Order: sequence, then C-alpha cells, then structure tokens
Amino acid sequence: MSKLTIKSTLRMNSGYDIPMLGYGVYQTPANICEEVVTKAFEAGYRHASFTSQVDSAAVYRNEEPSAAAVKKSSIPRSQIFFTSKVPPRKLSYESASTQIDASLKLTGLGYIDLMLLHAPYGGREARKGAWKALVEAKEAGKVRSIGVSNYGVTHLDELEVYIKELEKERGGEGKGGKIDVGQWEVHPWLPRRDIVEWCEKRGLVVQAYCPIVRGKRMDDPALLPLVKKHGKTGAQVLIRWSLQKGFVPLPKSVTPARIVENADVYDFELDAKDMKALELDVYEPCAWDPTVAALEN
Repeated sequence: MSKLTIKSTLRMNSGYDIPMLGYGVYQTPANICEEVVTKAFEAGYRHASFTSQVDSAAVYRNEEPSAAAVKKSSIPRSQIFFTSKVPPRKLSYESASTQIDASLKLTGLGYIDLMLLHAPYGGREARKGAWKALVEAKEAGKVRSIGVSNYGVTHLDELEVYIKELEKERGGEGKGGKIDVGQWEVHPWLPRRDIVEWCEKRGLVVQAYCPIVRGKRMDDPALLPLVKKHGKTGAQVLIRWSLQKGFVPLPKSVTPARIVENADVYDFELDAKDMKALELDVYEPCAWDPTVAALEN
C-alpha cells in the first residue's frame, strides 16, 4: 500500500472512491449532530482535493442534521461522501425502497454515496427484496454504491446466490448488483478474519466501526507498549492499525479535541512487529453482533 495520508482513498467495485478515514455519528444526539459533523470537517477529515466521509443511518435519527452540516459546508457536495443504512426492521423490498426515498428527501443531498443494509434480519425473502431495492436505487442514480452491514459469511454466501437469482430474473449479468462495501465492528479484539478474507477475495471495501473499541481497551497489555513506543494515544494506534490493515475506520466522538486527535494518525507508522502484536486470536465484541444470526431470523 502507498504511503497513507488524510487524502487516501480506496476504489470500490462501483468505480467510485471512498475515503479511508470516516467520521461516525452513531448515538450522536440529533441536537448536536450538525455541530460535531462541522467540527469534523474543520478538524481535517477532508482537504479540498479529497472526499470527506460521514457515516449515518436512519435508525440513528440524525441523518437530517448530518446532511445539514454537509450542505452548509463550503466543501462541494461532490467532495463529501455520505453513508446511510436501511434499518433492520425495514428489510423488505417495499420498505427498503421507501426508506431510500425518505433518506433522500430528508437529507436533501441529491444522492447518497453509499447505502447499506444495516443487519441481516428478517429472513431470506426480506433480505433478497431489500437488496433488490438497493440495486434499483443504484440504477436510478439515487445511490452510487451499495453494500451490507453486520452480515456473517453465511449471509454473504446467501447474498451471492441472490445476486445470481436476480441476474436471471432481471435479464442478465450485472443486473443483480455488486457488493461494494461491508461494514462491521472490527478491531484487534474482533479481527473477523473469515469475513475479511471473504471480502478481500471479491474486492469489497471493509468499513470498521468501533475501531477504538469504545475506549474500553486503552489499558490493554497488547496496546500499551505501542502507545509508549510511538508517543500516541491508544485511539490513534488503533485507528492507524485499521488503516494499515486496509480498512476504512469510522471513529466516533463528540469531543472537539478527540475529533482532531482521531485524524492525527499520519505522522507515524506501525512496523511489522507492532502489527503482529495486535494480531490477537480472540472474539470480544463491544457492540451487537448480528453476524451470528441464523439465516431464518
């Protein structure tokens, strides 16, 4: 991988680029969301020559203030990358289609850069229908790239079957859509090697939420030596780890100083020994984990 900078991007299967550092707004109250997203822009989560990324979702109930910050910014819309998600309860063709239109109307952004299915709940027909809605929205120019969040390997394998079925139903290769991005909780204590390998084989970009483990691992013996070695905070080391793994980390904070700190990760590099120290063989999520849900759920 070339030298990482705040301008670094990854090319998605859709042909569009996604910034490697994003700003997440999960659980950010709507009444302060516009303010903190604006601070994130000011803190360097974008330069004039690259795309800023804001990760939102209908279920967070902060799409509108997130979008307001985008529209009030001096940054051109074309240089801002906005992600949203179809909530788990909306997984059906009709509900997903309605949600996409509602998100477009609520945000007023003209198009959504990335739309994800938030979790693999609802059963086979619900998942297939919701995916079809994403494919149609992409064809209509409502969204530019599409993907899934919190899908396990069994759900991903199933989705590949759906895509082939949709190609037959809708008249040919490519008509079933392509998965551009997958989003999961990923960090050294939840490396998800099976999912990451699945994605790498197919060229999917992996977005990592909870990259700093909600601050719960800052005293972990695997992390502390690297904090001391590099003179950086635990959060900065973990974000740097995520970037060097080729992921798109989505750190979240409402504290201005920490928003700035989380973007200050380009003046040091983890060497091979450092990276190996964080290659842990554990399963310790700090959030929900729908990847383990049964296919019939």
